[in-house]
Amino acid sequence: LPNYREFYEKRQFVAARDAVTTEVNFLGARVPFGADLIFEAQDYAGFNVHVELCEDLWVPSPPSTWAALAGATVLANLSASSATIGKADYRRLLCASQSAKCLAAYVMSAAGAGESTTDLAWDGHGLIYENQTLLAESQRFAHEEQLIFADVDLERLIADRTRMTSFNDCAGEHIERLRRMRRIPFVFEAPSGEHELEREVERFPFVPADNDRLTERCEEACRIQIQGLAQRLEATGIDKLVVGVSGGLDSTQSLLTAVRVCDQLGFPRTHVLGFSLPGFATTTRTRGQASRLMSSLGVTAEEIDIRPSAERRLAEIGHPAAGGVPVYDVTFENVQAGERSALLFRLANQRGGLVVGTSDLSELALGWTTYGVGDHMSHYNPNASIPKTLIRHLLRWTIRADEFDSATRGVLEEILETEISPELVPGEDAAGQPAQRTEARIGPFDLQDFHLYFISRFGFRPSKVAFLALHAWGDTRRGRWPDDVSAHLRHEYDLPAIRGWLELFLRRFFGGSQFKRSAMPNGPKVGSGGSLSPRGDWRAPSDAGAESWLAELATGVPI
Repeated sequence: LPNYREFYEKRQFVAARDAVTTEVNFLGARVPFGADLIFEAQDYAGFNVHVELCEDLWVPSPPSTWAALAGATVLANLSASSATIGKADYRRLLCASQSAKCLAAYVMSAAGAGESTTDLAWDGHGLIYENQTLLAESQRFAHEEQLIFADVDLERLIADRTRMTSFNDCAGEHIERLRRMRRIPFVFEAPSGEHELEREVERFPFVPADNDRLTERCEEACRIQIQGLAQRLEATGIDKLVVGVSGGLDSTQSLLTAVRVCDQLGFPRTHVLGFSLPGFATTTRTRGQASRLMSSLGVTAEEIDIRPSAERRLAEIGHPAAGGVPVYDVTFENVQAGERSALLFRLANQRGGLVVGTSDLSELALGWTTYGVGDHMSHYNPNASIPKTLIRHLLRWTIRADEFDSATRGVLEEILETEISPELVPGEDAAGQPAQRTEARIGPFDLQDFHLYFISRFGFRPSKVAFLALHAWGDTRRGRWPDDVSAHLRHEYDLPAIRGWLELFLRRFFGGSQFKRSAMPNGPKVGSGGSLSPRGDWRAPSDAGAESWLAELATGVPI
């Protein structure tokens, strides 16, 4: 109870700890009384409410902390908080922090118009936070009554608590205190029928729509990549970096990281050994982009044609393509991928270098990488926990940051406009774009990255992921887009499309790719969305199946 400055509450009240009873008469009924109450909804699993009052939140150990440890997911605060300069920011800070520490929703409603203004003013400040994210906020100093509301994802909060072992350890440390919490059942009378979500579901969960946050995210991601790779060089005593440069998105980001590492460590950029390794399907467009990018960055650039060695390998195993028959199967593709990686490792041996990986998080999730001596393997992979959608924005941020010269920025612009392709099956269109298109096989990366985030980060059931995806991607006019996503890249997907690509994601993610992730090389974790490292965020059996996930999708989102 505050009893200082303008507040003298101990004239009228005593603290709940001094109560001599746990029930009181109220409106003709005996009702629970005290600070250790959690109201538990009987008709909504996980909806458990605790209420504290004003200054409770200001103290080092708020009652809501104990309630959260005991299972409360929604923490409410009725507050007679007055309006002073800077007070609103302080409330936001407290509510955001408490919701984050408690992995809960925090709802505050402060006194407003109609209160006495003898010595104080009141702003009617209302806030709803969910695990540090502001979902809704009232207009301060409004003359009319207000009602704010938001969608709170209780499953997401509970999933976070399940994974945050320190949260449960803290509960165990204070188990005697928590056993005093009383659970009071209630029925929540929610509106009937279906309702659109009021909360925004970001299309790109790895990429903030807010430009300032996106800039900060990109800068920090690059710094983490640089720090991880630089540390590996210093630890091994190696001063050269070998990068296979295809002229596509991923190898470009890896090459830029290698250049930045050399700049930071004081090595000449010629210590970055860039190799263009054209094969049967390399287009003139990507070949030119790789050459011009290496030239503009000032790295050591070489080109080695892998077709002769790939043809010998195909002939050795009796593959029809060795005789000119157009059989472009997985063997034909992987022979090329294997030749490239084997060559890079031997070049690294010869030149005293370290092979820098290029595969990104999205490809690792979908198993879209050639296992072993293929693009799956490297000495260190700075892209390992960066999804394809973020790779795109990192390159756009690099262009805006004006870090490199105009020639480099021009090549980066071209690379961003190039179709994503492994370039392993021959063919290109009139514009020089590769005929083999990755997203036609494994789905659009903007949508598959969305699925990856909510399944790997929270373990949501597929039907819920589909529901969220439809809300995020069902209409291009709904929600915010990052400013640097041009109009022709602003896609939308209906439910059948979402369901189809989600089914493919589940089959590939759970049904046959874990053995690749179980043997993936080292690389830094970049985002809170997690990584798929078997040594860190994602430890899973290699032979687990996708059946239970597919069954839930079939039941929850029938065709």
